[in-house]
Amino acid sequence: MDAVEVVGTVDRTQQAAVGALLAAAAEADGKAAVSEQGRLAIRGSRPGVRHLLQSGDGALVGYGQVDAGGTAELVVDPSRRGAGYGRALALAVLDQGARQVWAHGGHPAARHLADALGLELVRELRQMRMRLDAGAAEQAAKALPAGVTLRTFAPGVDDEAWLALNAAAFAHHPEQGGWTRQDLRDRIAEPWFDPSGFFLAERDGRLVGFHWTKVEAGLGEVYVVGVSPDEQGNGLGRVLTAVGLEYLARERGLETVLLYVDADNPAAVRVYERLGFTVHEVDLMYRTP
Repeated sequence: MDAVEVVGTVDRTQQAAVGALLAAAAEADGKAAVSEQGRLAIRGSRPGVRHLLQSGDGALVGYGQVDAGGTAELVVDPSRRGAGYGRALALAVLDQGARQVWAHGGHPAARHLADALGLELVRELRQMRMRLDAGAAEQAAKALPAGVTLRTFAPGVDDEAWLALNAAAFAHHPEQGGWTRQDLRDRIAEPWFDPSGFFLAERDGRLVGFHWTKVEAGLGEVYVVGVSPDEQGNGLGRVLTAVGLEYLARERGLETVLLYVDADNPAAVRVYERLGFTVHEVDLMYRTP
């Protein structure tokens, strides 16, 4: 078994090889093995991010990534699984300082490897889905709190105000709340980005909430919903969610929408269940003791 190479930046040749590996894994597993944030990091240098390229018989057989916060993701070519590559790559990411590792989809083999390495399950991220009902969403979207108005995001104009609101709304959530200008610019540059599906709520000219929708591969997504701390509890989050669902159903003609929510956020889970969402699959995070 060849060595694992650790690099800070993935060159174009390596990007192509990693992309082919990720595509093969996604086809075999039915979902992406590396998160959106991780895939964006493959394209350019990111402070503190390490990429692990695992070779076997002269070909790329595994890829791992450890971010600046010590969170890792890894994947092995489906045709090479069961030969010890996964364990070797997992040990390599831990050697690079990984403190927690994602197992996207909660695959049984990943659970077994985590147990073998003595890692502890610390987080369950649920993907929930529902069939869209444009009529029901339209009715719910009509109940904005008094004094709140709605418009869509203007790139280059609303960036700083949105980043500030996002940080306040997700102060308890380091991944989302820690977004930088670069994180926002990366998403705006993506082919799926459409400001007409990025809704902003204002009160007296100040941003107080948002619902950013996403459409990719024929599926709608409640990408991010955030509400200012001083507006929470007045139903704004529910209305913003409904506004986005109505847009995805009526304007984009979609039938299915998904979202991600932490299992240890029962209040949010209950809100989404009342809207009709059910659990589709889970991502699991394991941590070193």
